[in-house]
Amino acid sequence: MTNLPSAGERGSISEDSTTGQVTPEDQQPEEKPARHSSRGTVVLISGLLAAALGGAALALPVPYVVESPGPTFNTLGQDGSNDVIRITGHETYRAKGNLDLTTVYVEGGPNSTVNLFGAFQAWLDGSKAVYPEELLYPKGTTPERSQQESAQAMATSQENATAAALQELKIPFGQKLQINSLADGSPAEGKLQAGDVFVSVNGKPVTALSIVQRELAAGAGEPATVVVERAGSPVTVKVTPTKNQAGRYVLGVLLQYQFNFPFDVKISLEKVGGPSAGMMFALGIVDSLTPGDLTGGKHIAGTGTITPEGAVGSIGGVAQKMVGARRSGATMFLAPAANCDEVVGHVPDGLQVVKVETLADAKAAVEKISSGQDTSSLPTCTAAQTGH
Repeated sequence: MTNLPSAGERGSISEDSTTGQVTPEDQQPEEKPARHSSRGTVVLISGLLAAALGGAALALPVPYVVESPGPTFNTLGQDGSNDVIRITGHETYRAKGNLDLTTVYVEGGPNSTVNLFGAFQAWLDGSKAVYPEELLYPKGTTPERSQQESAQAMATSQENATAAALQELKIPFGQKLQINSLADGSPAEGKLQAGDVFVSVNGKPVTALSIVQRELAAGAGEPATVVVERAGSPVTVKVTPTKNQAGRYVLGVLLQYQFNFPFDVKISLEKVGGPSAGMMFALGIVDSLTPGDLTGGKHIAGTGTITPEGAVGSIGGVAQKMVGARRSGATMFLAPAANCDEVVGHVPDGLQVVKVETLADAKAAVEKISSGQDTSSLPTCTAAQTGH
């Protein structure tokens, strides 16, 4: 790291005792020494004041967030004395190797502060990233709200990971889509309400968000016939969807999955939040439920959100996560295809990055490296890609 020089380290101008005037040897310049001493004192005080002000300025908080490589956690291992993944009610198989989820340390935002000195240091450090605070946290986000949202995202990712893993292994389970709340200005206001469970959209049975999205897209903005279960009875309404900022037709409702799994899957991981561990959780569950060793004893890391259908989504801090993975000894890193533009140019030496779009892609890549096959043909990110 490079330190900013303080005002005193930048050099100062000292007073020269030579004035350029000729003074007779017998003349005693009584006032000059006193004047030089006074002026020297002023310069010294000014320098100290400038240094103090400069130091104070560097210590002032700035509206930035710094992300740096965080620790990794083996989903096949333990966090403290607890297994990261605990499954009861179904036979499991102890696996070797590593399927590491990766993390980032976050400084700044609602939970801490970053000063100018720290932000400047991070700008100079290639393993860190600096972002404007408002890019990551909406204005007015409180520490309590931030922590609550992070914990909720982690809980949701764990449920989605279980659903995706069971689907990958063809293990049946129950799944419903429930309305959690309505968005502001929702076109469904007065028609749908929190607690409603989707039954069908335009006659198509609904068990997943993708079905709702597909039917609304096919209708191209036409009113949709929506059937929900409310207090045990079916309710039929017509809702005209609107377009969101991404150009997708929506009903203006916030949805959550309700799962009924045939056995219990618990994930124990303290002090880690957010949704980005979903894919690695799903791989860990698959390995735990499958005879043999998915990794072949290899050290593999990765990141990515996961949907119950097994789609891998983009995350933040992928460059820092790759650094953290390599520092922990990983030789392969599974990265979401949607993050390819952030992967290119930031891959640490000794780390092979594989581009994945689904849990099936990730599982196939792990199986290939575990079998000792040549992995050079696995899909990777290139400069021409933009994440698709």
